[in-house]
Amino acid sequence: MNPLAAVRVVFQVLYVLLIARVVLSWIPGVDLSHPAVRFVYRVTAPILDPIRRIIPPIAGLDFSPWIAILLLSLVQRVVTD
Repeated sequence: MNPLAAVRVVFQVLYVLLIARVVLSWIPGVDLSHPAVRFVYRVTAPILDPIRRIIPPIAGLDFSPWIAILLLSLVQRVVTD
């Protein structure tokens, strides 16, 4: 596999995991001890936690996943173009 293609796949996986985390946060009573849920949280936490320290939830809405997606998109363009 082309290294550039591998980098693009990594970014795509991160996008999917961030969106999965958003969807999981909307599901009441989701089992946080489930291995798949723990995986999603473990992978996305290092990306989201620094953003949350800078921009906390506003009126109960957490914008950190969307900001993370925008930042990842910018980084992906710099790295792959």
